[in-house]
Formats: sequence, C-alpha cells, structure tokens
Amino acid sequence: MTETRAAIRRQPRCSVSAGRRGATGTESRILMLRGKKVILGVTGGIAAYKAVELLRELVKREANVQVVMTKHAMEFVTPLTFQSLSANRVVHDLFELEWSNEINHIALADAADITVIAPATANMIGKIAHGVADDFLSTLVMALSCPLVLAPAMNTKMWHNSIVQQNLETLKRHGHTWVEPGTGDLACGAHGQGRMAEVCDIVEQMQDLLCVKDLVGCRMLITAGPTVEGVDPVRYITNRSSGKMGYAIARMARRRGAEVVLISGPSLLPPPRKDILFVPVRSATDMRTAVFHHYRDCGVIIMAAAVADFRPKNVFVQKVKKGNDDTYLMELEKTPDILEELGSVKGNRILVGFAAETQNLIENAEKKLRSKKADLFVANDVSQPGAGFEVDTNIVTILSRRGKRKDLPLMAKDEVADIILNQIAKMIRRKSKRP
Repeated sequence: MTETRAAIRRQPRCSVSAGRRGATGTESRILMLRGKKVILGVTGGIAAYKAVELLRELVKREANVQVVMTKHAMEFVTPLTFQSLSANRVVHDLFELEWSNEINHIALADAADITVIAPATANMIGKIAHGVADDFLSTLVMALSCPLVLAPAMNTKMWHNSIVQQNLETLKRHGHTWVEPGTGDLACGAHGQGRMAEVCDIVEQMQDLLCVKDLVGCRMLITAGPTVEGVDPVRYITNRSSGKMGYAIARMARRRGAEVVLISGPSLLPPPRKDILFVPVRSATDMRTAVFHHYRDCGVIIMAAAVADFRPKNVFVQKVKKGNDDTYLMELEKTPDILEELGSVKGNRILVGFAAETQNLIENAEKKLRSKKADLFVANDVSQPGAGFEVDTNIVTILSRRGKRKDLPLMAKDEVADIILNQIAKMIRRKSKRP
C-alpha cells in the first residue's frame, strides 16, 4: 500500500470555521471563477505557450481575464494570441494610460479578484521577493491586494538554486502562494523538476484561494472507485464505478479546508490533489484494512466506493482454461460489509453511505440508512441517464437519520459533492453546539 502524503497527525477531530474572505454558497464554490476579474501575468520563458492553455481554461470557467505580458514574454507568444482568446486588450507598457486616464497598474490591481503569474521565471520571482518594480507586471504586483499565485517554470538547477528557494520563502511570508513545478523533460534538454505545473493544478490552486475554508479542523476519510476481486491471474470481478463521485468529494472537501484521506480502488483518474493522503487499494479486503487503519483519526467517514458485494470463494493460481463445456459455474461468497462494521464502531463520528440502485431507490436506501447506522445516505438510480457510472453528472437523493430528504436534479458531481459537504458541515455545527 502506497501513501502519497505524510501521515496526518493522529487524534480524531472535526470542527468547522467561518474561513477567510472568499466565495460563499454552493454555486459560487463550483463556479467560483465565473465573473471574477483575473489577471494572468505571462513572463519570458518557453512555458509561455502553456499560459495560452491556462487562459482557455479560465475563459471556459467564465472568468474575465486580463493578460499582462512582460517584454520578454512577447518573444515567445504574441499578444494577439492572448487578446483573441481573452477578448481583452493585452497590457505590457508601464507608461500607457487607460482611456479614462487612470494608470493601468493601479486600476487593474484595484479591480482584480485574483492574480496568477504563469510561467513565473526566476527573474520575476526575485523581483517580487525584493520589491523590484521595473515593468508593468512587477509594478502591478506591488499594488495588489488580492491573492497572488505563481507557477514557477525554469531549468531544474535554477529551481533548486538556494537563492530561488529563499525568494520563494520570502513570498510565502508575505502571503503569496505557488504551485509546485512538475518533474520531467525540460526544454533545455535536462530532466528534473522545473516544468510548469499542469493547468488543472494551477486552476485548482486559484479556486482554493477563493473558497471559504469552512471545514478547517475537520479530518475526513473518503472511499472511492470499485474494488477488484480476483478469479485467476487473468480474470477478476469488478463493477463500473469510475471513482468520479468520491474523487469530487475529496477535492471539494480539501478545497474547503478539510484534511482528507482518500482510499481508492483501481481508477483511471489521477489523485484529485497533491495535498490529499491518497491510499490506493485493490480488493474489498484491502479497502477494509485501509479504512480501519485510518478511520480513528477522522471525524467524518464518507463511503462513496462501490465495494464488490461478492468475490470468488476460490481463487485459482493458474488461468482457468475454457474447456469444452458450454457453461462454467463459479461459487461466490460475500465480501466484508465495511459500512456496516463502521456503523457499529463509529462513536461520535459522522458516517455517510452511498446506495447505487436500479429499483425501489428510496425504500432500499432508507433500509440501508437504518441497518448501517449511518447519519446520511446518498442514493442514486444508476439506470437513469446521467446518474450512473463513468459520467461527470449525477442525480441523487440525500436521506438523513433525522428523517429529512433532499432530492437533487441532474448536476455535475462537483456540485453534488459540495451539497453533501454542506449537509455534513451543518451536522458538525450542530454537534459543536451540544453541551
């Protein structure tokens, strides 16, 4: 079992806080870049072409993007490219005045909701760290009051240079953040860390800064994906779960400030965030072992995984040959009911279960809610278009132990995840008010 983040501190806890200034409400959390004034700073590095991809993603999320380029950046990508995609005039001249005679860097800084510099060269990082303002972009940064995200991109030796690292620490002390560069082949021919982070990671960091951290202090264990039960070295039993719902919950929970342990069966999805403790497993037995290893540290447990109900009673060491018979009988046995076991030991923890049904949705979900001793159950009819496996949307009904029912229409799984987390946050607040 591989864990891709250092183990979180022990001792279970779960509380919620108001969080810092940022978006509120489900819609603004999901579409938090819609209508936001975003400044995209582009500096002179070969990764400047990736800033075009970032701009496209921001525009797709309905942000109003103002691109600011340095003189050297224009040697790599023309301003016309960014202007065409953003529908805004690209700014690069420090002494150019707006039509209203306002000075550009002050006017833009005052209007911005968030600023991202991608790529951020070692030169620009050094300028910002030491208060140097000798072009439009560096001068604008000095006037910012909004969050600033940098996406460093440079040669691996430059990245590991102690001066660059000290400058980044200086930026951190001043409240600025950066997205760790990736590792791989670099344009200079070297191999190592220094390539600009993926666009999805940069956008996630931006959304993270704009999101209210109302789940700070809460540790969550979330399961996701299918389990795989071996038949022989070649074959196995599994289901169609992609892991998208569980991954969405993990991503949104971390964005809202929770510490997250994500235990996932085999999935084609990459881990949703680098700052999540990601535990890959394979079988139902593997998942049970991982869940009971981590659950004591967590105040909320969300069992979104589609754990196989059955597995072969006997696993063959060698591949089973077809033979001449038209049929082949396989004896199955039940897998461990992890949710039921958790219900008997959950104590004061909040336990959330999922029910994927094809008939009698509410009846079956309510029965599971009671028998598993869960606090919430999220039920969906996987026979409905858009509500099944392997899609980005869902249609769910959320049932609570208090007898409440919330029916949600077709919506993105990120939206569903956020509404589930809203329900959990309310439960945490109620618990914190109890004497």
